[in-house]
Amino acid sequence: MGILEAAHPSIIVCTRDRARSTAFYRDVLGLKFTGEDNFAAIFSTGGVTLRLSTVAGFTPHEHTILGFHVPDVPATVKALLEQGVTFNRYPAFHQDVLGILTLPGGARRVAWFCDPDGNLLSITDV
Repeated sequence: MGILEAAHPSIIVCTRDRARSTAFYRDVLGLKFTGEDNFAAIFSTGGVTLRLSTVAGFTPHEHTILGFHVPDVPATVKALLEQGVTFNRYPAFHQDVLGILTLPGGARRVAWFCDPDGNLLSITDV
């Protein structure tokens, strides 16, 4: 067994404004808010802890930092659109009207959006 093989992972997402991001992850994305400490707002998603950690002057990365695997990508995208989420469009990709890219072979679909700090998140097939 590897050293961390049985460890439970924790996701840490940086934010400049914890209150704004907490509202987004809780009220828009519907993640379960489990508490707060001096450093982060804490959520549970898929059995994993997600911490929104305040980092002054944080600059988001250009790549996906957090992906959500869901059973129905179009239904999830539509539900998030109803919550006011805007999905990213990329000129190099052929995305459908909802902003979903179907990868070659059709077995995998993905759509991208940003949180209030510009962190890139994705919705993907299970």
